[in-house]
Amino acid sequence: MELTLLGTGAPAGLPRPDCPCAACASAAGPHARAATSLLVDGSLLLDLMPGVAFAAARAGHSLGGVRQVLLSHPHDGPAVEVPAGLPQPGRVPDGRELALLTGHRVRAVALDAPGTGYAVTGPDGQRLLYLPPGTAPAGLEEPAAPYAMVLLDVVGRPDALARLRAVGAVGPTTDVVAVHLDHDVPPGAEERRRLAAAGARAVPDGTTLEVGAYEDVPDLPRRTLILGGARSGKSVEAERRLETLPQVLYVATGGSRNGDTEWAARVSAHQERRPGSWRTLETCDLVPLLGVDGPPLLVDCLSLWLTDAMDSVGAWDDAQWADGGERALKERVRELTDAVRATRRTVVAVSNEVGSGIVPATASGRRYRDELGRLNAAFARECEQVLLVVAGQALALRG
Repeated sequence: MELTLLGTGAPAGLPRPDCPCAACASAAGPHARAATSLLVDGSLLLDLMPGVAFAAARAGHSLGGVRQVLLSHPHDGPAVEVPAGLPQPGRVPDGRELALLTGHRVRAVALDAPGTGYAVTGPDGQRLLYLPPGTAPAGLEEPAAPYAMVLLDVVGRPDALARLRAVGAVGPTTDVVAVHLDHDVPPGAEERRRLAAAGARAVPDGTTLEVGAYEDVPDLPRRTLILGGARSGKSVEAERRLETLPQVLYVATGGSRNGDTEWAARVSAHQERRPGSWRTLETCDLVPLLGVDGPPLLVDCLSLWLTDAMDSVGAWDDAQWADGGERALKERVRELTDAVRATRRTVVAVSNEVGSGIVPATASGRRYRDELGRLNAAFARECEQVLLVVAGQALALRG
């Protein structure tokens, strides 16, 4: 089954008309995208877009063989003109299947927002799933056979990909292609990095893909360390890296700090950002978690883990520090990094980068700063990917 992406952008296209934002200003030339429209084997058209016939011609195809046009979502604004010779667009009711004379079968997939998803099976038996913008499947049953290709709004609805992975509809060999791309992510390197973290990719308008062909999409790193200063966006970056995976365990090392209203507000803001399918565990006992199989871990954060560890060895008292406290802390750090090295779980850990700031005025403050730098360096050595987040921008230090 052959698929040509006549457009890969949001319904308004990219850049959006009259939008002055930085992403739209950067979306020129190869980064410009028309509204998403898919041509399957030259005979099935999923969604219309302005200038669809010209887009097909630029991609080296004709619409003369199209026997069915299906719409997936409500089209705001002026009605899109149907080129002469094309059949009138229609929809398939949820749960129903349409059989085409070309040998294609199209099943309508129910969604949690207005629109219809389409699961297409080609004459060769290959299967693809196409979801409209801002939607996720509803009522999925497990286990499901994995699709060869899935095209969906990865950036706007990452939970849709998580749901598909949870039931097996997206597996290790599924080619995940991002469509409906909007100005939420700057085009180019940042877009590629964000999608790669979700195990997905984007292609330019006019690209023709063979459904079922192997694509070398980067595997998700097993271990990732994300560093950054206060309010740099490091926690948001960590959450993004796991939001397309189901059943994440969020490990909060800071505790509840009863009576601290400012801390409670911070915790609440973090909780509201997380997908509803995630579980939260408040603990600093990381080694046992790393030593058993289970869902991905998001550890936020190592700097608070270190505070707890230094409390436990009496690191704030010079006498206790000299009388075995320093040695005990090194052993705690070694146990943690050994567990990270041996773990089979996906782990994303967050830590503060404090070494570039003001030198603390107290000996205990300087001790904490030094030990956090050592912990970050030791943890990073065990990770396939290390990122530094500055002003909300993630810079790859490794991987």
